[in-house]
Parts: sequence; structure tokens; C-alpha cells
Amino acid sequence: MKAFLILEDGTVFEGTSIGARREVISEIVFNTSMAGYLEVLTDPSYAGQAVCMTYPLIGNYGICEDDMESARPWPDGFIVRELSEVPSNFRCDCSIQEFLEKWEIPGIAGIDTRALTRILREKGTMNGCITTNEAFDFATLQPAMKAYATGRVVDKVTCAEKYTVPATKELAENRPVSGRAVFDAAKYAAGEREKRPSLVTELNGAGLRVALLDLGAKGNIAHSLAARGCEVTIYPARTSAEEILSDAPDGIMLSNGPGDPKDCPEVIAEIKKLYASDTPIFAICLGHQLMALATGADTYKMKYGHRGGNHPVKDLATGRVYISSQNHGYVVDTDKLDPKIATPAFVNVNDGTNEGLAYTGKNIFTVQFHPEACPGPQDSGYLFDRFINMMKGRKADA
Repeated sequence: MKAFLILEDGTVFEGTSIGARREVISEIVFNTSMAGYLEVLTDPSYAGQAVCMTYPLIGNYGICEDDMESARPWPDGFIVRELSEVPSNFRCDCSIQEFLEKWEIPGIAGIDTRALTRILREKGTMNGCITTNEAFDFATLQPAMKAYATGRVVDKVTCAEKYTVPATKELAENRPVSGRAVFDAAKYAAGEREKRPSLVTELNGAGLRVALLDLGAKGNIAHSLAARGCEVTIYPARTSAEEILSDAPDGIMLSNGPGDPKDCPEVIAEIKKLYASDTPIFAICLGHQLMALATGADTYKMKYGHRGGNHPVKDLATGRVYISSQNHGYVVDTDKLDPKIATPAFVNVNDGTNEGLAYTGKNIFTVQFHPEACPGPQDSGYLFDRFINMMKGRKADA
């Protein structure tokens, strides 16, 4: 069946319908990863967006449920050059077509994704519509496309209630991650789970308790901490700072998540209280942006964002460059940063935008990229160890 991708500027791409055959209007973004389409689909940070994969062949290894970052996909739509109809992988549970149909996600294949990406790079991210209606009326669709906004999607993706993921070494049962994915640490510990072999060689976080504020957390954040011996308690995004601090965690983790950080004023107010405490804090992606807003800095929307597994970031303290996985359309404005509050810690090598902050006089550091990223580079996984050492140092001083 024919399908059409219509951009708000009037550009139309004709292709073949994949997934669910329903019409959707969403923000169109592109991801440059060469592998990991399943992790992209199940990353809650894509809620409210339709994703175009720049790599031309998608679906060749099917869907391997053990590799999911959450228990369901989140994008509104999926756009590819060529969709593999016959996946080949001994771990494959189903085809990507079956996966998209199951979760009622519409998509389009067979279009020139390079041309689409060039348009988004030159004109900036824009909204669009995926439809199978050959008689679509652009004049009718355009106002709806222009009016579309992702909205307050953090409330859509966060967990419903607080729960705990014990350290890997101690876990003997399945537990959910962020209220969605199944975190089977018993299999991780036994080496039975082939998903993402761990680079962790010792449980240097044994005995530490971490509070993870779920703003749309990928499952691997909790795994990265639990694999180091930490007990992780996950809290819904609207949890008060008082409740988190009353549980006396050794450290607080602010997760990734979707949408415009300025659409989270209630969360920002609570993060401001967490900042005022002496508890060590490590924040990723949306959490990084919210901490900046909570301390008086500003954020702005990028022209087309950073999404992919091949973004170089420079650690300003050491001069070392790491390859990182990223997924964000907003960035902290360092021109409005008070050095008495925070200073840049990482910078994007490609465009010079901020990739992390170190907070002055505080046990707080934040990064825009994903140190827990899998598949893809694990260069920056050491940041979890930095966080653990920060927590240990505070306990030693207490």
C-alpha cells in the first residue's frame, strides 16, 4: 500500500506503508546510528516524535526483546529507506513489521531518507504527517502540522510508582525497570543474558543506594548502576524532593527523557530542592537540562538536534575525546551560565555546543550524552564510576 510523508513546508515523499495503517502527525527527526534501531524505538526520549533512520537498511536482525530499553516502543512513526522483510538472527523474536503492527506505530519505507535528512538539516526539524490517504489535502493538514507540539510527554513515559532494583549480585527475581522493561539481573549475574556484555569488572558500588528520578529512563541506566553493586530505587517524575531525600539515598540520578525541558516546571522546582541538599547528583540528557534550569541557566531548541551513536564529545578537564550516543533536541545555553553555579565540563567537538556541566562547590555533575548507551560506544561508562566515587567520598566524610 502506498504511504506519504508530508512535511509542513509542503515537501511530499511517496513510499510504502509499514507498520500500522493509520495517520499520524508528529515532529520529524533523524537518527544517524548504523545499528540499534530497536534501542531507538524503545527509548522513551522519542515519545512525541517520528524517527527517520539514516542508515539505509533497517530490520535485518529483527526484534530481539532482550535488547529493548523499555517494554514498548515510543515514537509516533518510523521512517526508513528499506525495511528488511526476512530478518536473520538466531535471537530474533519477530520481524520489525510485526513489532510496529503490534504497537500500532505507522511508518513509511522506500523514500529517499538522505534527501529528507538534508531538508531537516538545512531547514531545521519540522513537523510532518504520515498517511496512506492518497487523496490527502495539504491545505487541511498544514494547520494541524504547524500546531503540533510534543507537549508534556514526561508524564506519559515515567513509571507509575516507586520501586527498587537490587544490586545485580543480590537479585534473584525479575523486576521492572522504569515500570516498563524487565530487568533480569539474576541472568546478568549468571552470564546467561547475551544482551550487552558488561565492562564492569568489580562491584565498586556495593552497599550504595541510588535514587533514580524517572523522567523517561532507559533501562540501561539502572543496569549500569546495579551492575556496579548499587541498589537503585526508581521514583516517578512528579515525586517530591522531600520524599526522595527522606529515603536518605547515597546519591541521586536524574534520567534522560523526552520533550522540551521547559515543559517540566513542577519537576524543575523539586530538582532545585535536590540541588540545595548535600546529596551527590549525576544527571543525563533531560536531567542535565532540568538541573541547569533549576539553577538559573537557560536552554534553547537546536536546529535539528543530536541523535545517533557517533557524536564526539571532549572532556574539558582532560582534553580527551569520547565517542558518545546522543538523543536530544535542546541544549543548555552556556552564554547564560553563571560560573559561580556551574562551568562547562564537556563540549561537542562537531558544533561546540555544551555536553556537560560541573557544579561549583557541589557534588554534582551532568552530561548531555548517554554514558549507558548500548549498542554503540561505551567510552563514557566511566562516568558511573565517577559518580560512585563521589558517593563514597561523601560517606567517608560523613
